[in-house]
Amino acid sequence: MPKRLAYLGPAGTNTEQAAATYDPGATRLPFDSIPAVASAVEEGKADEAIVPIENSLEGSVTFTLDLLIHESSLFIRHELVLPIHHYLLGGPGVETGAIEVIYSHPQALAQCRSFLSKRFSGVDLVASLSTATAVEEMQRSERVAAAIGTSRGAELYGAEVLARSIEDGANNETRFVVLAPTDHDRTGEDKTSICFSYDQDSPGSLHGTLGEFARLGINLTKIESRPTRESLGRYIFLVDLEGHREDGKVVEALERTRERVSMLKVFGSYPRYRAPTRE
Repeated sequence: MPKRLAYLGPAGTNTEQAAATYDPGATRLPFDSIPAVASAVEEGKADEAIVPIENSLEGSVTFTLDLLIHESSLFIRHELVLPIHHYLLGGPGVETGAIEVIYSHPQALAQCRSFLSKRFSGVDLVASLSTATAVEEMQRSERVAAAIGTSRGAELYGAEVLARSIEDGANNETRFVVLAPTDHDRTGEDKTSICFSYDQDSPGSLHGTLGEFARLGINLTKIESRPTRESLGRYIFLVDLEGHREDGKVVEALERTRERVSMLKVFGSYPRYRAPTRE
């Protein structure tokens, strides 16, 4: 029986492309928000879910980080990285000089900020739930409209491509993670994602915690913070580290970390993404 894979839909989004790349044989199930995608797995409607977590131009996808921190008991089971290309789409016969409003997902609008400011200064930018939804909203608009979407979205919804590869950077990539009820077994080439926080801030607290990983020779590949949602100035720290949570050194580092912090949550261990070798 094919795996049921939930993704941020509808069809035609970059997340759908990530889903197809991750498991071409899976039955893809679209949902209209990142929390809904995760809930599909928690409720047994899907076996796994795939969501964006980080972009090379705009940084982390905060919806996904907050879901992992506060709202979900799912684990990260896999990661993959896709190059992202954005297209300016319009209806039949639309000329770029007549466009009054442009729809797209907030991440897509942000990743095309320079293009939009140079070519469409003064045009209204409207946030959509997804790049595919943006094309549908464009088609229903009573104003002369365009959308930022994918080439597949243009094919699916009968839109015309007005401009190609309008993202602000040539190396625009998005990292996606696969969420599941359990994380991945050890492979020897793994990554572990965690978060932690402190009840009270004190000099050197973060330095001391991170120092535990350094003393054990564990490389940290990413560090960032998010508000705790409890009070201004208090943060949750998110860390990606090399190794599996069952590796001896990682086990020890997590035990030492747990002694130093008030909250520690392990998002999961999973195989580190390796870019395909170019021949």
